[in-house]
Amino acid sequence: MSELNLPSDPMILLSYVNTKLRDFYPSLDALCEDADISKDEIIKKLAAIDYAYNAELNKFV
Repeated sequence: MSELNLPSDPMILLSYVNTKLRDFYPSLDALCEDADISKDEIIKKLAAIDYAYNAELNKFV
């Protein structure tokens, strides 16, 4: 699959990642591998979100 353009808004990105993890992928690594997305890029973008939202994402990382 070609590399996706990730949303620049971290809240939209978090929603995208959570939806994909809930509905299609068992882990963030699987999502990144299938979509040719850098896991580090996702984590870097999500770092802009406050601690509570990062804690929610970390259960998948």
